[in-house]
Amino acid sequence: MFPDPWLDRWLSLIKTRSGDRPVLEIGCGYGDDTSILANAGLQVIGFDLSSEAVAATRSRVPSAHVEQRDVRDQLPEEAINLGVTLASLSLHYFTWDDTVSIVNRIRLSLRHGGILLCRLNSTEDKNFGADGGEEIELNYFLVKGKSKRFFDESTLRQLFSNGWNILSLEHITTNKYQKPKAAWEIVLERAL
Repeated sequence: MFPDPWLDRWLSLIKTRSGDRPVLEIGCGYGDDTSILANAGLQVIGFDLSSEAVAATRSRVPSAHVEQRDVRDQLPEEAINLGVTLASLSLHYFTWDDTVSIVNRIRLSLRHGGILLCRLNSTEDKNFGADGGEEIELNYFLVKGKSKRFFDESTLRQLFSNGWNILSLEHITTNKYQKPKAAWEIVLERAL
């Protein structure tokens, strides 16, 4: 993996919106974003499904509270009245119903005006499975044994149509991995 400074342009907004509450990081992986947030002086509570990733993040960012958890389960106890939640490339592994449910629980964990920053697979992400495989649901495929969802703009607008204000919606390419990855970068504000 290569450096991916995507959070740099959002740090000022994250600091302002988080206030005195921690930032919730969903799918912290090996702590790349966790480290950036902590180095910016922010409190971070995070989780990941992988015990290996959790151990690595705990070692790398000892100031963060990190645990092993499935995002389909309840969010951490501290995830209430939050100002910021971050989910970078971690919300696209689920059925549509599960994805809608997860997004709704994230919205309810934020205070009014709180924000969700997320990146999601694009339907143009041909290097990482958007060209198909066994289709489970529309734009949801079995890719090398893992289920992966890919989004176009209309599907994203549908997913975030209830209770969210879209502050930024941008199609991007990241070079975090060995091949270019097409994704959507979205900043949403809890409206209701």
